[in-house]
Amino acid sequence: MGKMFFVDLTRCTACRGCQIACKQWKNLPAEKTRNSGSHQNPPDLSGQTIRVVRFKEAADKNGKVSWNFFPEQCRHCVDAPCKAQADMESESAFLHDEATGAVVPMPDSAKVDFEGVRSACPYDIPRKDEESGRITKCDMCFDRITQGMVPACVASCPTGCMNFGDEEEMQALAGKRLEEVKKDWPEASLGDADSVRVIYLFKEAPAAYFEHAVADASRTMLASTEKTQPARNISRRDLFQRVLRG
Repeated sequence: MGKMFFVDLTRCTACRGCQIACKQWKNLPAEKTRNSGSHQNPPDLSGQTIRVVRFKEAADKNGKVSWNFFPEQCRHCVDAPCKAQADMESESAFLHDEATGAVVPMPDSAKVDFEGVRSACPYDIPRKDEESGRITKCDMCFDRITQGMVPACVASCPTGCMNFGDEEEMQALAGKRLEEVKKDWPEASLGDADSVRVIYLFKEAPAAYFEHAVADASRTMLASTEKTQPARNISRRDLFQRVLRG
């Protein structure tokens, strides 16, 4: 069945403990940033930052402006389009571990077309380490979980936002929390729950958190679809399924 994250956004306080824990465990350097007028820092993922807590102002159901926080990371797709793209050049660029489901960039990722891999991701996650040329992203703390530990981000979370465990356990927890949250937030939903190993619980529309909070299949597949098939109307769901089929 593999492993899975459940990220309960109703419990995220943007303490950024997960962001810092990720840096510490991976021994990644701090970003040299400057004040951009937002509490979010750094402003985006990079070759040195594979997890970032995004901040976005939004109006709640009563018209009151509030913050939505989104701890962003790789979703570890069940059928990973990044690996499918990289495999066309090197099947050793990414490891897709059967036991856990983790999608892990390997040293040979430096040998494949980075822009092609990034464009294949429906969440715009992959980044490139400029020094080594390797593709970087969350690897599910593969070194930790294979030793029976939880990922560093989960270990650091003080509120119950970040959860990790067996797929069946996390699916059950996600379903239970969704039912509870819907009592106050009828539009609450789980993001792409059947397609990824990082399930987010949104109390509002995912777009109120971040533009890539859920999969944008049209971003990755429309161009190739137009090249290989006659023009026709195609749904976003159909496009995403094509991404997952590689």
